[in-house]
Amino acid sequence: MQRLHVAILDEELPFPMTSGKRIRTFQLLSRLAERHRITYLCHRNPDAEEGAQAETAFRKLGIRTIVVDRQVPAKSGLRFYARLAANLLSPLPYSVTSHCSASLHQAANRLSEVDPPDLWHCEWTPYANYLRHLQSTRPWVVMAHNVETLIWQRYHETEANPLKRWFIHRQFRKFERFEKWAYSSCNRALAVSELDARLMHDRFGAQKISVVDNGVDTAYFEPTGQEQRDPYRILFLGSLDWRPNLDGVRVLLDEIFPSVRQKEPRASLQIVGRRPAEWLRQAVVNRPGVELHADVADVRPFLRSAGMLAVPLRFGGGSRLKILEALVIGLPVVTTRVGVEGLCLEPNHHVTVADDSVEFSKAVLDTMRHPLNSQKQAERGRSVVLERYDWNGLADQLETVWFQTVGIKIPLPNQLVPSLV
Repeated sequence: MQRLHVAILDEELPFPMTSGKRIRTFQLLSRLAERHRITYLCHRNPDAEEGAQAETAFRKLGIRTIVVDRQVPAKSGLRFYARLAANLLSPLPYSVTSHCSASLHQAANRLSEVDPPDLWHCEWTPYANYLRHLQSTRPWVVMAHNVETLIWQRYHETEANPLKRWFIHRQFRKFERFEKWAYSSCNRALAVSELDARLMHDRFGAQKISVVDNGVDTAYFEPTGQEQRDPYRILFLGSLDWRPNLDGVRVLLDEIFPSVRQKEPRASLQIVGRRPAEWLRQAVVNRPGVELHADVADVRPFLRSAGMLAVPLRFGGGSRLKILEALVIGLPVVTTRVGVEGLCLEPNHHVTVADDSVEFSKAVLDTMRHPLNSQKQAERGRSVVLERYDWNGLADQLETVWFQTVGIKIPLPNQLVPSLV
């Protein structure tokens, strides 16, 4: 099969694999780099040590990196709020304007001139903005890890502060216009679930959509057979600098866990994730039964010792890799409809689903008190994940999308929106 030169546009080098987006990107590209020539263009990682580790990891994969010396602005401090205020005058959402840089645009144009790729691949929707004025006639795809409009719409619906709600509404509408342009202008849009693909078609008029699910390294998360689970230990796992996760943690800390612990004093909560916000670090201090583990190198010990994974998401998009990881390792999952959407898992058969805090607390207690039933449910979920969500098959699907986009005619496996092709 033909070897392609694919140029990836992204915010940073996705390594170490400490977030769902990083995991997906690295796992897919680590497989495709064996078959294709990949050039990765991005801004430098905020953490210099992480950046050095990422450069080494990508070099071992044979992926060429072009990292411009510009860091995406932090989401804190007075300058952050000044940028938010300035964004009121822009037609683009803040997540797009804050990721725009002349240096990355110039690097992409230089690559287009001296070593033109067969295909441009925008690894996050805001980076599609670089293709507006790029001096290239090559086809391009955009990877929608989430339908961003949906996240902002749900954030708007759950925000109580009137001023924040007004600002969020403006961002929601800006993203709606931007995503409509991005999905209709690219040669192909990539969704992580059939649900997202249908939304991209129905709401934004996208006509060329392919689905490449999120996945899991099934060998890496294989159960050892020696797991010693504490049925009373609740685990929350996820990036702790992502707004939907922070909202879920806040609900868990303020509403769900206190209710559970009142009825079951043996209950404990472990919060595990990268870059926890300062308010979260302070919130767990001297709170009985609660532990925070930041930026851990390996999440498997936590997945192997907990009694359940709790995913109380109220808004978000895409699909949750952490649920796949938990099920592969045999850990029961309690989540919401938002948490499980986009995954081919049946509520209350493969995972337990409860939406409001009262019902979620009851579901957690039921999981604690009936560990054998919960374990059987997790095993049913594990069978689905093993069959559908392994990264090897998903990498094959992405490769087929690349070939089809550049005009190499081969069948597209598992095309979930055939009428749109």
